[in-house]
Amino acid sequence: MNVLGIIASGVAALFITVALAKSARRVALRPHVPNEPGGHAPRAEALRRTGGATAVLGVGTATGVALWLGAADDAAGSVGGLLAGAGIVAALGLVHDLKPLWTALRLAVQTAAAILVVCLAGLSPAAGVLAALWIVLVTNAFALLDHADGLLTAVGLVTAAGLLACALVGGDPALALLPTTLVAGLAGFLLHTWHPARLRLGATGAQFTGFALAASGALILAAAPSGRAAWAALPALATVALADSALVLISRRRAARSPLRDTDDHIAHRMRRVRVTVPGAAVLTALWAAVPVATGTLVYAELLHPAFLLLPLVGTAAAVFALLRIPAYAPPRTTPPRTGPSRTTPSRTASSGAAPSRTAAARRAQASGVGAAIPAAASAPGAKASAPGQGAPAARTAAGHPTVPPPPTGRPAAEAAAAAAEGG
Repeated sequence: MNVLGIIASGVAALFITVALAKSARRVALRPHVPNEPGGHAPRAEALRRTGGATAVLGVGTATGVALWLGAADDAAGSVGGLLAGAGIVAALGLVHDLKPLWTALRLAVQTAAAILVVCLAGLSPAAGVLAALWIVLVTNAFALLDHADGLLTAVGLVTAAGLLACALVGGDPALALLPTTLVAGLAGFLLHTWHPARLRLGATGAQFTGFALAASGALILAAAPSGRAAWAALPALATVALADSALVLISRRRAARSPLRDTDDHIAHRMRRVRVTVPGAAVLTALWAAVPVATGTLVYAELLHPAFLLLPLVGTAAAVFALLRIPAYAPPRTTPPRTGPSRTTPSRTASSGAAPSRTAAARRAQASGVGAAIPAAASAPGAKASAPGQGAPAARTAAGHPTVPPPPTGRPAAEAAAAAAEGG
């Protein structure tokens, strides 16, 4: 396959992806239907979630037409198996977008697709087993990067460009077919998935991208000349994806959380907690991925010594350690301790509606009882007592009985006794 054929395939993938994504975006952003006055139609939301299918169709169509025209030459079997495996994984992702599937089922299908790739590539059993395990691992690592707008698209674009350069340098341009169309497809889709995203890659585009990158790297490594340090250079291209997976696993292990339950603890989530914008997180992660990709490509081209690969690896380890120090999980809710006097029973208050009135009545009765215990002011000497039913009413207790005032004491009583003795 010549350079012109590679360029033509890339241009075709770009135009097909842009046209399909534009149509899908127009349908997804169409005004609401009359039956749903509050928002978009469910099919529009599903279309935004499965927007990665447009990139899959663009890349797959351009690559398939190039294979049909005989562009891959002797490597048609390897490229065809690679495209078939990626298509199987993309179909699995589409089903998962519409209805979530079990993790074990997804891993089984991904393993079967990886085995198909290595079998059609003609690898030895030992190399085939290692390649299949690598493909499954890297596929899921790249799929986990789809946790922020434009993040996976930017990182996948950088990684595919590195694989394209390695394939051209290695002297096997047929293996550069899928990386070329993938670069073009992701570039055309990047405008729609950039923040704020109108379309999302979803599981369809994320798993297709991860599988295509992982399988292309494995095949380029298997076809690399013996003198090149491909065993060290090509795995370095997946440094950021593997770093994100390591960050998540370590963080969840420390927090005693399930490693399979996805939460907001990825790279972009932690960057957001230190006030990095969503586009800024995508740009910083893409630049982070560009360092090991460029280093690995230069090592593969024998322009750098393999020891230079330690620099991005050490930097990635330091970045993961720094990200681990950013809190990713909310602290557990604590309930204040309850004391005896302040404890209340809401059910009792709600069930007995007369409780407040009883309390008020008791307070009024207690006040009246206290007031009744205080005797009335003594009448002046010689004053007539008021007849029953006239004047002020007699004081009563809380039970309603009239009170009997205590006998008068003090000087007025003594004067009354002296008057009585003189009168007698």
